Parts: sequence; C-alpha cells; structure tokens
Amino acid sequence: MKGGLFRSLANYMEIPTELSGVEARIIALVGKWFPTGAHKVGATFGCLVPPLVTGQFDPTRHKAVWPSTGNYCRGGAYDATLLACESIAILPEEMSQERFDWLATVAGEIIKTPGSESNVKEIYDKCWELRRTRDDIFIFNQFSEFGNSLYHYEVTGNAMKELLEKELGSDRYAGVCLTTGSAGTIACGDFMKQVFPTSKIAAGEAVQCPTLWLNGYGAHRIEGIGDKHVPWIHNVRNTDMIIAIDDEDTMNLIRLFNEPAGRSYLIDEVGVSPDLVNRLDQLGISSIANLLMSIKFAKYYELTKDDVVLTIFTDSMDMYQSRLREARQSFGEYTAGNAIKDFHRYLMGQKTDAMIELNHYDRKRIHHLKYFTWIEQQGFDLDELNAQWYDYPGYWERVQGLVPKIDALISEFNQKVGLL
Repeated sequence: MKGGLFRSLANYMEIPTELSGVEARIIALVGKWFPTGAHKVGATFGCLVPPLVTGQFDPTRHKAVWPSTGNYCRGGAYDATLLACESIAILPEEMSQERFDWLATVAGEIIKTPGSESNVKEIYDKCWELRRTRDDIFIFNQFSEFGNSLYHYEVTGNAMKELLEKELGSDRYAGVCLTTGSAGTIACGDFMKQVFPTSKIAAGEAVQCPTLWLNGYGAHRIEGIGDKHVPWIHNVRNTDMIIAIDDEDTMNLIRLFNEPAGRSYLIDEVGVSPDLVNRLDQLGISSIANLLMSIKFAKYYELTKDDVVLTIFTDSMDMYQSRLREARQSFGEYTAGNAIKDFHRYLMGQKTDAMIELNHYDRKRIHHLKYFTWIEQQGFDLDELNAQWYDYPGYWERVQGLVPKIDALISEFNQKVGLL
C-alpha cells in the first residue's frame, strides 16, 4: 500500500459508532502514508521552501536545523537529504527510541535536549546556543515559521474540503479537532471556517500540561505535541474550544488497538469490522488523542449521525513499538479483561470534562501567553503580537495571502535551476 492520494481508502479513515460511542461521523486524514510515515513532512516543506526560493537559505553552505518534539525534525532531515544538504535534528531526550534510530540514518547531527515533549523552551535555548556559536546554520522553527501553518491552511485545508464535498456527500461539517503542538496543522481549520463559516476549531493538549486550558504546566506522554507555550503562528482568536486529554487514556488505548487480545475483543465482542481493526496501527499516540478530542467534541455539542467531525491521524505506531514493549514489561501481558476495561473506560467513558468553550476574553488570555515566550524570551516584535489580535482578521488574511506569491517564487526558482 502506498500514499500520496488522499482520495484513496488508504489516506482517510472513518471511525464507526461502535468504536467511538457517538453518533457523529468522525473522519480522519491518515498521515502514515507520507514519505516519513508522518504528515509533518509537509510542514517542513512549507518552512523550507520560502527561505530557499528567496535565497536566504543556501543548501550548499548552510546546515538545516530542525527544532522539534519528534516528527518535524524527521521530516526536515528527509527534505534536507533530498537537497543533498546536511541537517541537524534537535529533539527531547525522552522521545521514543524509534525516532532516534530513524534519524541516525538520515540526519548529520542529532542533539538531545533535556526532558520530554513538554520541554520546548530547552529546544529554543539550544537554538540560541547554535546561533551564538555557529555561522553555518539556518534554523527552521516550526513554532514561529508561517510556512508551517500556510502548508496546512492551503494543502490540508483543501484536502479536507475535497474529502467532504467529493467523497462524503452533503453531511453537516461541525468542526476540526487537533492537538496543537506547533499549531501548524490547526491552520486547516482557518481554511475550513472560510468555506464552512459555522464550523468550529478545537485545540487539544494534555491534561497533565494544561497550558491553554488552565495556564498550566507539567509533563505528559502524548508524544510530539509540545507544550508550556503558545506558538507564534497560532491564530488564537479563531479557536473555539480547548479540549484536554489524559495521557493515561492514550497509553492504554495503544494497547487496546494493537495487542492481539485487544483486537480480538473489538472484533468479536464490540462488532468492529476486522478491516478497520487491522488499520488501528495507523493511529499513533497523538492520533489517539485527536480521536478522543473528537469524541468529546461530539458529546459536548450533542452531534447526530448527520454531523461530521474531522481530525488527522498524524503518525502511526511505527514510532511507538518501544512504548508497547515498555507497557508489557511494566504491566504484564494484555488480556481480554484489560481490553474490556480499557474499551469501556477510555472510549465509551469519555466525558465532557477538561474542556472549555472559548469566549472573547478566554481567547485573549491564551493569546497573552505568547508574550512571555516570543517577546521576552525570543525577541519578537511586540507590535506584531498586538497586530495578531487587534488587526483581526486582516493580519491573518495577509499571511494567508502569501500562498500564491510563494507558489510563483517556487515556479521561478524551478525554472532557474532547470526543474521545469
């Protein structure tokens, strides 16, 4: 099986009511079939191309630096390799071993920073150290590079639109549910709101690190989503809801979805089709968090069988087999009893707790959190921070309007280097 054509069955998945416990149709684009096994490779392309075609980034001189909590640096190293450019991957030391093994085959240099996916500031600190000590680097920061959000606004947004209009009929589109991470993917919701003005955008995070929900902090096990700050590229004023997911739920569900006893229970007792169950390894840990967000969203808004909720299964279990092995070592063999408990507690038992529907000042509170990371720590422009809020939607529309200009520069660049 191969990917690259989102219209094919391989590139989206509908979660049946038997598995979700809600009537609403939950449909996800599947990231596994991107070249690196995760959709982040698209975001790295979005960040890489503008500096490349404008001459700011020179692959013959610069090493491409990819600060990340996992999949972004893998995508960046992959892109850099295609350019015959050396890359430096930066990611927290507690990420899954599979990521480091994969990067060792592609990236020229791997830098491990302290902590887990919640320790994003330590990644930024390493970037500042590299800026001070090396003149042969170019840093592609997914949390502040609008190329990240523009890729998802234009490409992921259009994919979702065509999925709804051409493949899935005229059901009502309710909204998109996505853990934020770098806040790049959630920009597809901005596109979808322009096409479907009544739709909503829900941003997710871990209960154990409730930065958006409660201005909180902490560490968690939903790998790859990043926390304890609000990305510069997050259009907070267009976000409707915050949904927090317990990492205990996701870590138990990866066993239900992947252990033989769990799969047998879903097929034999729950009545989920074997074909669907055999595809559940296409959901990595953050993908399961996105699924749980969608379930909570559907319950909160009392959605019916006529409503569609969209999400993305960002990566698959390919990068998390070590987490399954760790669970077996810690908790023993996975049994039918475990499957019954996990299915009813973590899927059927999802509640509408740990979530907030945002009003104007809730959004403003979250937006204000950008100040501490981006103005105080990273030296960004305060006037631009204020423009993101007060020049709304003009600021964001001008960013979105860069897409055709970038496309024209790409065509011009390809012409010059002989690719056309």
